[in-house]
Amino acid sequence: MFPIIPANSATAASGNTEGIFGYGSTGSYTAVSNLVSDAGVVSSDVTGVGTARAYLAACEYGGDKGIFGYGYLDAFTAVSNLVSNTGVVASDQAAVGTSRYGPMACSYGEDKGIFGFGQNGGGSWAMTNLVSNTGVVASDTAAVAGVQVRSVGAATEFGGDKGIFGFGHTGSSVTAITNLVSNAGVVATDTAAVGTARSGVAACSYGGDKGIFGYGGSSTTTNLVSNTGVVASDGAGAGTARSVLAACEYGGDKGIFGFGDPGSPPWTNNNTNLVSNTGVVASDQAAATGSGRYNPAACSFN
Repeated sequence: MFPIIPANSATAASGNTEGIFGYGSTGSYTAVSNLVSDAGVVSSDVTGVGTARAYLAACEYGGDKGIFGYGYLDAFTAVSNLVSNTGVVASDQAAVGTSRYGPMACSYGEDKGIFGFGQNGGGSWAMTNLVSNTGVVASDTAAVAGVQVRSVGAATEFGGDKGIFGFGHTGSSVTAITNLVSNAGVVATDTAAVGTARSGVAACSYGGDKGIFGYGGSSTTTNLVSNTGVVASDGAGAGTARSVLAACEYGGDKGIFGFGDPGSPPWTNNNTNLVSNTGVVASDQAAATGSGRYNPAACSFN
């Protein structure tokens, strides 16, 4: 017998089971990566592939694969690197779109991705670049009128097929405004700020259909995102306060924050903090592995 599902009921979508942190700066730009198992265990360094850089972003595409893109390596870049459904990082794809650092990225439409915002020598931007379900990065899509330009914020999927950009640095101040992304990759105008304005945050999905922004501004502050894209007020965080870290989903419905700058020498960190399927952030994992670094990126796969 098939189970009887009541009308109008909904079940949270199941996400990817593994993740990957990649790139960043140890004091020198690097391309190393660290895989995250379906139990949230972070592996030791995997030899880097592609252009070593920091201040990049990453997201899922194709349902089970990922992509790293953009960043800075003593110059702005728009190269990207695909991640297979077994966590293997490919060599550089030719640059597409405006070279910049500090963009944000998330998946949308269940199998596509989007890079947005960022900064380069010409100032901060709010353009976006869509990623197809085969990992092809599109040319720039012009920013929606009235959207606040910014960089070094974060983005996450929510609701199974939508996304949200949030927080960041406008060039003159920090902000907590957010912008929803539809399941067709259309970015909405600004949503009023909720929570502590800050940059250097990270974000990931959890619970199958919700999201979380966390850390940034040398804090442990978190802000949960409902399955309708509503951002909650500040929540208590856990672990080491830090900024310019990364986060991704793992285990289908959980998340992990990792690495970053703790705000004091040696300025690099390899701590990780697991996020439960109810959005609770755990204290630092004792067995943190991998090269301590700041400004990496992360996404899930498989």
